[in-house]
Amino acid sequence: MAYIRGEGKPSGSGEDEACPFCRIPGQSDEDGLVVARGEHVYAVLNLYPYNAGHLLVVPYRHIADYTELLEGAETAEFSAFTKRCMTTVRAVSAAHGFNVGMNQGSVAGAGIAAHLHQHVVPRWGGDTNFMPVVARTRVLPQLLADTRALLAEAWGA
Repeated sequence: MAYIRGEGKPSGSGEDEACPFCRIPGQSDEDGLVVARGEHVYAVLNLYPYNAGHLLVVPYRHIADYTELLEGAETAEFSAFTKRCMTTVRAVSAAHGFNVGMNQGSVAGAGIAAHLHQHVVPRWGGDTNFMPVVARTRVLPQLLADTRALLAEAWGA
């Protein structure tokens, strides 16, 4: 609830605040919830997921807009990691579908608008239930650390 209310919520910009997406690569995979690392981008579990297995594809470079990705290798790896996220989550959890996308700018809903990231959200038939409406909470069937370990193992397979 603190995140939803905006208490201590990182913006990823400003002189006095370090960007979480810039900090994560310096952490261990386990501490940063990193599933896979590439040359230009990495895949990480969302700390505040919409669904179990909600991944983010994030460039190492601190850029805000999709158009700032470098042509060639950086853009290609960003796309390839998105595809690999979907393949890996499908293999681990038999997702029926996905919501894939990015919110460009805070007015478009980006929680951390200063650092580009793409959401890969697995979906299953009937994955919405009464809990968000009645109890104002989401239910995740697994701890993030356990989900990260399963996805990281499947990514390497």
